[in-house]
Amino acid sequence: MCGMNAVRSPMAELLARKVLPATTFVASAGVRTGERDPFVDAVLAEDGLSLNDRQPRSLDELEDDYFDLIVTLAPEAHHAALELTRSMAVEVEYWPTADPTTATGTREQIMAAYRDVRERLKARIAQRFLP
Repeated sequence: MCGMNAVRSPMAELLARKVLPATTFVASAGVRTGERDPFVDAVLAEDGLSLNDRQPRSLDELEDDYFDLIVTLAPEAHHAALELTRSMAVEVEYWPTADPTTATGTREQIMAAYRDVRERLKARIAQRFLP
């Protein structure tokens, strides 16, 4: 879960789906809906992944609101998740993750910021979920 479900959380969703068993339900959402980010498509493609037709979605658009774990990647999302789950038995983990949309410079410098987020998410997912 992140702010707009446009960069960090969809990236984390696909990276988690790649390594977790198919029986594990993984979904991502934002506090609000953002715009799809072409840099996300580019860095995921480097790993052979694709969002296909998937568009950013908000928490309200999720089909299910039962989760064992909610991972938040931005302060705003963390506060929203804590509020949402205050009367539920759900674990909420905050993984502070930089927002690569703030990167400036050449296309390659911006891509480097997105790659850094991708690699940090990969490492964190492996650390948390893989033996």
